[in-house]
Amino acid sequence: MKTLLEERLKALGLENTAHQLDGFVESASSNNISYFEFLNQVIEAEWTYKESQLLAKRVSQAKFPYVKNLADFDFSLQPSISEQRVKEILTCRYIGNGENCILLGPPGVGKTHLAIGFGVEALTKGYSVRFITADDFMAQCKISDSRNTLHYLIKRLSKPDVLIIDEIGYFPFDELAANTFFQIVSKRYEKGSMILTSNKSYIEWGHVFGDDILATAILDRLLHHSVTFNIKGESYRMKEKKKAGIFPANHLTT
Repeated sequence: MKTLLEERLKALGLENTAHQLDGFVESASSNNISYFEFLNQVIEAEWTYKESQLLAKRVSQAKFPYVKNLADFDFSLQPSISEQRVKEILTCRYIGNGENCILLGPPGVGKTHLAIGFGVEALTKGYSVRFITADDFMAQCKISDSRNTLHYLIKRLSKPDVLIIDEIGYFPFDELAANTFFQIVSKRYEKGSMILTSNKSYIEWGHVFGDDILATAILDRLLHHSVTFNIKGESYRMKEKKKAGIFPANHLTT
């Protein structure tokens, strides 16, 4: 009977319950729980398992370079970041309002960690998220343009509830990438949220996009409904190297 039950559970897509069946039965017998409590435990365990599997799939589809949550973030090492403002972003209310989150600051101060943490939290709340670096974005624009599929790229990056574009400003956008970026920002305006990280202040975005007028048009749409984090301080990586004695304490500053 046990083997048949396990087979039927698996046929119903309840593999996790089938694998844990002995444990559930033993626990119920040892604790003398009611039929209702037993059934609730089984369903709760299967529900939690399915949710974790779905979340893992959504995280994979988001294309994060690595997974970080903000439980790991040490706000004491980065006093320029308001923990209260970060917690407000973690509510994900900005997504429902079609607002953007922009993280500005020098390299190594935690911008990408925060962006990924915000993205992971959005995924846990059921939103769709896509992560891409600015460099990869430019490369995809060139490939799509050569294949005459640029409109598909624009459609694909306009679809997620949250689009994260990391490292804007490390390399200047060419005309194709700048115009494509503008089209995506325009399509997402007041509809889909964006999380952007950049090592350049807004006044420098004209150089990033190669056109002051285009940069102004982009910023006009991005900043209309947005929150900006201006992060200051020294790179975490440089701090660790200084602690290890690789650099003198006054050798590098950011």
